[in-house]
Amino acid sequence: MNKPLLMIAGTYLAVIGLALLLVPAQFGVDAVPDDPSTELVALLRLLGGPFIGIAVLNWSTRSAAPLVVRLVLLANLVGFGVVAANDVVGVATGEARDLARVFVVVHLAFAVAFAVAWARERRTPA
Repeated sequence: MNKPLLMIAGTYLAVIGLALLLVPAQFGVDAVPDDPSTELVALLRLLGGPFIGIAVLNWSTRSAAPLVVRLVLLANLVGFGVVAANDVVGVATGEARDLARVFVVVHLAFAVAFAVAWARERRTPA
């Protein structure tokens, strides 16, 4: 279960990271003004780097030692859990863009999948 989850999450994060780097204003539809400042575009591009880094970490870890896998699963659980919680609050309060309704489902699904994977992996000897 861990290998496909890490590959899917890695691919998802790579796509998000590349979108932030290559088409930041278009990726930020309904959140970024039609004529964004160069500083805002630079900030969005800056965020793309860590997404790509985590994608590489996920992809590289899919066949790693159990302790390493456990740590990466936990890090993904925390990351996706925080993002999902932010999405839930934004959608519930109406402060998020309309597209957040899609992302809340995706991020909650990743958070739950990583929680299950982490719980199962914790029972595996190191």
